[in-house]
This record gives sequence, C-alpha cells and structure tokens, in this order.
Amino acid sequence: MDQLVPYIPLLLRGALVTVSLAVLALMLATALGAIAAAGRLAGGWIGQGVVLGYTSLVRGVPDLVLILLIYFGGQRLLNQIGSGLGWEYVDLSKFWAGVLSIGFIYGAYLTETFRGAYLTIPRGQVEAAKALGMRPLSVLWKISIPQLIRFALPGYANVWQVLVKSTAVVSVIGLEDLVGLANDAGKSVRQPFLFFMFVLLVYLLITWVSTTGFNWAERRYAVRSHAR
Repeated sequence: MDQLVPYIPLLLRGALVTVSLAVLALMLATALGAIAAAGRLAGGWIGQGVVLGYTSLVRGVPDLVLILLIYFGGQRLLNQIGSGLGWEYVDLSKFWAGVLSIGFIYGAYLTETFRGAYLTIPRGQVEAAKALGMRPLSVLWKISIPQLIRFALPGYANVWQVLVKSTAVVSVIGLEDLVGLANDAGKSVRQPFLFFMFVLLVYLLITWVSTTGFNWAERRYAVRSHAR
C-alpha cells in the first residue's frame, strides 16, 4: 500500500481523463444514435440501408479493431488532407480519437435503444393529441419525447455502463487514462496487482454512482408519467 499512495494523485488525474472521455463519448453516441434512429424510422430505403450498414459494422467488428482503425486511419487521413493544404504534420489527439471511437461504436447500440423506445410509445396518444389540434412540434415535445426518455432510460443506462468499461481499451493507443497510468506505475514499482485493484475500485465507484443516478431518473420519469 505504501507504494501506491505516492501515485494516487496521478491515478486520480487518470480517472478524470477516463470520466471525461466516457461523458463526451456518450454525448456523441447519443447524437449519432438519435440521428440513426430517425433514419431507421423515417429515412426511406436509403436511410435505412445506411443505418443498417452502420449498426452491422459495429456489431461485427471488435471494439479494439475499430479504435485502432479510427486512430491510425484518422491520423493518416488528417495528414493527407493537411499535406494538400500545405500544413505541417498534424498529430491526432489520442483523447479525441478515443472520444470519436467510443462514440461511434456506442452510437450504433443507442440507435436500437432509441428506435425501440419510440416504437413503444402508444400510437393512440399521438393521434389523440393531433385530433385535439396540437401542432407536430408540440406533440413531439410534450407527448413523444417525455415517453421516449422514460422507455429509453433502462437501455440507455446499460449502454453507459458498458461504454464506461470500454474506455479501458483506449489505453492501447497510448492515452494516459486511469488504466494506462496504472499499468505504467504498476510496472515501475513491480506491483501491477495492487495498482489494478485500485483501478477496479474506481470503476466500481463510477458504476455505483451511475446506477444510483439512473435509478433516480427512472423513478422520476415514472412518477411524472403516472401523474399525467
């Protein structure tokens, strides 16, 4: 334990990188999932084909392979474009490569989460709102979105939990996150087990806080729904 204590500030900094990466990746995944779900529901055969290709790619290729392809492929593409514009060599940020990779991967899973939640909304409520003269935007904002959030929350929470754990994989491209720093520090003092036990506890803490927050959100939306 004495060997771990001096490294705790460093590991906490890595934990902050991990949480920041996860939150930003979730925001990107949410945007991609919402757009892709809309394409799947109302995008015609072209939109549905594009979304199906996207989700099939993510489901069929390991996360590690996609992360490496996005990082090294993005690095190459960025510098090819830069050379054509007369730029000097551009080093792609490992952090933002991680955000793009994780967000791209989990956007595919949220696509089905949002699509399933939308299909769960009773059609009669939407039709009744339109019959009462409500405008389409009002129907979307007051009827569809609150119920979509309620139905999507359990699946959304599950995706978040898996996404957080997947951030550990980004350390393979050299990102100084919690796992990467713990690996380096553990090797330097020849105590990898001790350092990865600390990592385990941090991830369990993140999971516990997340579960508590999502359970509260599910109860809140359930109460609001019954109140209506």
